[in-house]
Amino acid sequence: MFMGVAPVCSCTHMVRTVVLGVIGSDAHVVGITILEQALSANGFDVVNLGVQNSQTEFVDAADEHDADAVLVSSLYGHAKQDCQGFHHEVAAAGLEDVTTYIGGNLAVGQDDFEETRQHFRELGFDRVFDSETDPEEAIEALRTDLDVRSSEAERESQTLTA
Repeated sequence: MFMGVAPVCSCTHMVRTVVLGVIGSDAHVVGITILEQALSANGFDVVNLGVQNSQTEFVDAADEHDADAVLVSSLYGHAKQDCQGFHHEVAAAGLEDVTTYIGGNLAVGQDDFEETRQHFRELGFDRVFDSETDPEEAIEALRTDLDVRSSEAERESQTLTA
């Protein structure tokens, strides 16, 4: 079923490790399965935590696998609650340089996704994607962000739209 996932580019970079999973009580697995296949096809080392993960499980996996990025998924609309304090846990583990993304149907009744995006950016996520985002878009953003993440000054000089 996922055999048709083609690489976005044939870049030859150092292999990057990405932790991927669904946060909170959410049990939606299809999106992260598709994303795992797409990331793997594009040369990323993917640690898929599966569904119903706590913040601590994401942070512990990122630490254990020396992850470059953590991708949090949520489709059941309660990510605002599930992600409160997430970046405090990331910082407490000394993982401030880990790139963090979140995507999905993040808020019950979200009418204006830009408001939702702003909320999660304020929580500390580097990029925020809606549930209609193609895996290729997220992969290109991730590739760009991981290449850019070499210094705090470079991070601050980048204007991220996602």
